[in-house]
Amino acid sequence: MTDPYPRYLNLLKNGELVKRTTAAKKILEHCTLCPWNCGIKRMNDEKGQCQTGAQARVYSYMVHHGEEKPLRGSRGSGTIFFSGCNLHCQYCQNYDISQDTYGLLVSVERLAGMMMELQARGCHNINLVSPTHVVPQILEALVIAAKEGLRLPLVYNTGGYDNVETLRLLDGIVDIYMPDMKYAEADIALRYSGVKDYPKFNQAAVKEMHRQVGDLETNENGIAERGLLIRHLVLPGQLAGTKEIMLFISGKISQNSYVNLMDQYRPDYHARDFPKLNRKVTKGEFNQAVAWAMETGLDRLD
Repeated sequence: MTDPYPRYLNLLKNGELVKRTTAAKKILEHCTLCPWNCGIKRMNDEKGQCQTGAQARVYSYMVHHGEEKPLRGSRGSGTIFFSGCNLHCQYCQNYDISQDTYGLLVSVERLAGMMMELQARGCHNINLVSPTHVVPQILEALVIAAKEGLRLPLVYNTGGYDNVETLRLLDGIVDIYMPDMKYAEADIALRYSGVKDYPKFNQAAVKEMHRQVGDLETNENGIAERGLLIRHLVLPGQLAGTKEIMLFISGKISQNSYVNLMDQYRPDYHARDFPKLNRKVTKGEFNQAVAWAMETGLDRLD
C-alpha cells in the first residue's frame, strides 16, 4: 500500500511544485496543453477549442456520491466541474457545461478555497472534472491550497484527449487518474466528437498515466489512494470499439486495470441528428461488452 498522504506534498517541500506550475503557465502563452495545439495566447484571454482563456471557469463544486465506489466511499468525492472541454461530443449529456461553457470565472485563490471547503466537508479526494485545458490554473491553486493544509489525493477526471507532455508535468502530483477511453477508431472519434487521432493520443496518455501511478490501489476501507481507473461508455452498435479497447487495456496497460464499463448512454444534445447514435444501448449490447472485457482477463469491473 502507498503512503496515504498525497504525493504533491513532497513536491511542495522541495520547490518542484512551484517549478511545475511556472512551466504550465508558460504553455498558456501559446497554448499546447492538449492535442489541438491551438497556439493561442490564453494569457491575453484568447480562446481556442476549449473556449477558456486565462482564468478557469467552474460550473459547480460539490460532495459527489455518484462516482465510482472507490472514489465516493462513505463521505463522497469532492468534485469540481470545470466548464469548457477540448472534445465536442455530439451526444454530451453535460453540453451546457462542456460546449455552452456555463459557469463562473474563478481566480486561483477561489479555486484553492473550493478545494479547502471540500476537504472541510469530509470528502475522500479532490475530483477535477474536465481538467485538461486548465492544468496551469489547477496547479497554481494547488500550491495555495497545499500551503494552507490540503491533504487529499487528487483525481484527474478527463475525457482522455490529453498530451503526454502536459501529463508529465503532473507526475508526482496527481494520485488517481480517471480517463475515458471513448473510441478505438479515429474516424468514429472525428465524426462524433470532432477530434483528430483520438485513439493515438488517448492510448499514449493512458500509458503515461499508468506509468506514473500504476494499477488502482485502495486502503483497508476500499477507498482509492493511488492508481489508474479507466472509464468506457458503451455506444450503440459497437461504435466505440469496446472489444478493441478492452484488448488494448488488457494487453498494453494491465490485466489488473480497474475499468468502469458504463451503460448510461442516451441520445442527448445533437445525437438525434446521427441515426446510429439515436437510440439507447440494449441490454444485450452491454452484456456483450462485459463479456469482451472478461474474455481479455479484465475482472476489476465496476
